[in-house]
Amino acid sequence: MKDFDDFNLILESIVSFIDEGIIIAQPNGDVLYHNPSAYQLLGLPANIPITSINHLNTINLKKSLVRAAIDAGHADAAGKPSDDFVRFTEQVLVDGCTRYIQFHSGIVRSHHTGKGIRLIIMQDLTEHITLDSVLQRDRQGLISKDPKMLAIVSQIQQIAPTDAYILLQGESGTGKTQLARIIHQGSLRSKAPFVEVNCAAIPESLIESELFGHIKGAFTGAISNRIGRFLSADKGTLFLDEISEIPLHLQAKLLKVLQDQSFEMVGSDKSIHINTRIIAASNKNLRELVDTGKFRADLYYRLAVIPLELPCLHERPGDIPILVEHFLMRLHDRGYSSQISFSKPTLNLLLDYPWPGNVRELENAVEHGVICASGNEVTPDNLPQDIRKYFQLSVDSFCADTAEQQKQAIELALEQAGGNRTLAAEKLGIDRSTLWRRMQKFNL
Repeated sequence: MKDFDDFNLILESIVSFIDEGIIIAQPNGDVLYHNPSAYQLLGLPANIPITSINHLNTINLKKSLVRAAIDAGHADAAGKPSDDFVRFTEQVLVDGCTRYIQFHSGIVRSHHTGKGIRLIIMQDLTEHITLDSVLQRDRQGLISKDPKMLAIVSQIQQIAPTDAYILLQGESGTGKTQLARIIHQGSLRSKAPFVEVNCAAIPESLIESELFGHIKGAFTGAISNRIGRFLSADKGTLFLDEISEIPLHLQAKLLKVLQDQSFEMVGSDKSIHINTRIIAASNKNLRELVDTGKFRADLYYRLAVIPLELPCLHERPGDIPILVEHFLMRLHDRGYSSQISFSKPTLNLLLDYPWPGNVRELENAVEHGVICASGNEVTPDNLPQDIRKYFQLSVDSFCADTAEQQKQAIELALEQAGGNRTLAAEKLGIDRSTLWRRMQKFNL
């Protein structure tokens, strides 16, 4: 008996050192044992014991087990899980970041008594999923390892198969159109049309006809019937980009179409019924436009069933190197040399630049650098003028005569460097000690 107790102590010591989280629970969910890694993986405070699998951070593991068993066909007619082991992955928010935890769980029974306990093994798959999202470009269509973007990708996988209306918001160049296409491709409508409309590119006098079509003679110049974009997207997806540019007087008609899935062509009184999913996008904050009376509140709430906010590129600088590599590969596919790379100083400039044009501007900058490179390496001199001018401003301003201009140059350099004094000094062309003395002089 003593040997058996010693063995249990050794086994518990071993389990306490492994990276995988271990939870042992009664079949009813009461926890009998858990190792330290379970705390870390689930982001739980170490001073509070885990007592039930019903409440693990934001996860009700008991419900997740039922769902996983049903999906795997390991449940009875009443939906009760069998003893068989199942695997499933859950998202857990830990310190503001999303973790992807894989659970492997089932009932282990004693050969002597037949009594069972639930064994739960947890493994952190965050790095694996992050790497997979970067490498599987064709599958995801998005190049990112940023937690915010990965969370959006995860949401897309969940909402794409539904018919829910989606509102994409973010600055120009953040990838709203690309995201809309990915949602369509992941939907049950993927074989039907995906129709894009840039509402800002259509004159106000023509937008109603463009969206809903017109019949012959409806207005001067209407020499034949013309179907609109809504009918073109029947059974598919209609992407309304820059939705904020639709005039107020047409927003009421648009709302009615979204609610009834029917409309009349311009000049006609015959209703046309459609089955169209709407994805809208805007680089303006529609909620603010609603508050100022420039956008209808009822239309906003109809469009924003699932709102997604795309982060700016300067909010996810870790994506810049992998995006550069991606764009270099695309240029290679178009016939450019595969030997061209970006020098380290050039990449450092790209990391420090604020990217007002976001991913679209970065793509153009990469192509500009490749075209202008004299050898196989893109140098800072090969970058577009706007980027070179931005960084030259810091150096030129610091060399100015007045103290106020020098102070402004230091403030700008610190802002561009995110408060990093070493990088700020490099931008200004001075050493760190000189920067420190000047900051003391100007009380910065």
